[in-house]
Amino acid sequence: MTTLKQTPLNAAHRAMGAKMVDFGGWDMPVNYGSQIDEHHQVRRDCGMFDVSHMRVVDIKGDGVRAFLRHLLANNPDKLTTTGKALYSTMLRPDGGVIDDLIIYFMSESWFRIVVNAGTADKDIAWMKEQAASHALNLAITPRQDLAMIAVQGPNARAKVWEALPGSQELSENLVPFSAVEMGEMFIARTGYTGEDGFEIMIPAKAAPFFWANLAEKGVKPIGLGARDTLRLEAGMNLYGQDMDETVNPLESGLAWTVDLKSPRDFIGKAALLAHPPTRKLAGLLLTDRGVLRGHQKVHTAHGEGEITSGSFSPTLEKSIALARVPSGVAIGDTVQVAVRDKMLNAQVVKYPFARNGKGMI
Repeated sequence: MTTLKQTPLNAAHRAMGAKMVDFGGWDMPVNYGSQIDEHHQVRRDCGMFDVSHMRVVDIKGDGVRAFLRHLLANNPDKLTTTGKALYSTMLRPDGGVIDDLIIYFMSESWFRIVVNAGTADKDIAWMKEQAASHALNLAITPRQDLAMIAVQGPNARAKVWEALPGSQELSENLVPFSAVEMGEMFIARTGYTGEDGFEIMIPAKAAPFFWANLAEKGVKPIGLGARDTLRLEAGMNLYGQDMDETVNPLESGLAWTVDLKSPRDFIGKAALLAHPPTRKLAGLLLTDRGVLRGHQKVHTAHGEGEITSGSFSPTLEKSIALARVPSGVAIGDTVQVAVRDKMLNAQVVKYPFARNGKGMI
């Protein structure tokens, strides 16, 4: 039997009564009671998430910007201010998505990248292989000494400032998608919920103390279940569901993260230009009774599609989904979804479905 990996907060989750599950080889909390309550807690107040299974990777050395210019679909030349962040995909030569990630510019010789837990080993091997093929002497270092805690919701920043003395002065003026160092800590105004807040990297040994401090200030712990419904409402892709190595970012609602305009070449660019997308990611709102789930077939006037992520939306109190459908499908169209042995009606809508505490449909 395989032993599950544990984050530095494993004991804290168990002490708080978390229901623990195997999440991609990690022993992680799915909820601490009611998943719906946890979802509303983040939309209406704030909550904290253990995201220490995500991998922080520091890339240092001469030529790191040029390396990333070739490695990533989005353009790191957009990053000129220390701490500024950029969301990007990292592609195979055929345009398939190896991973989606966030990259932070710290200096011309240091960029920090946060990659997904399930793809971390593959991502790091790919980065090292690409650096070696260009004879670049870069230090690509997974920071397994760091834990990561996300605090999300309308009151998130105020609660972090209460729990972390000295943090307000440093982070008060951070704009979204930027970060600042605080000693050994790293405070980023980023998240995966559609709410404001911080993702905080902290030495692993200090993580339980900070988690307890946040709890003392009234910040409730939130599990992976609510994290998934929050990100789906916010229209944010999940790697392995809404995209993977078999699909390209242009068919995954991620064209905004791909820079095809600059003369810069990057891995996968030629494939994207040679094969214009025939499918796209669309939002669905179920108008019949039922629940939309991943892999259900979507029947449209332009051909068949498939739901990539689907769930009940606690904010809208309706079932919603992201689906990969033929490009001809338009917002406002009615489509049919095969749910068990029934064909249920759904409306094609523009996502996000909910952000900043309220529904947007």
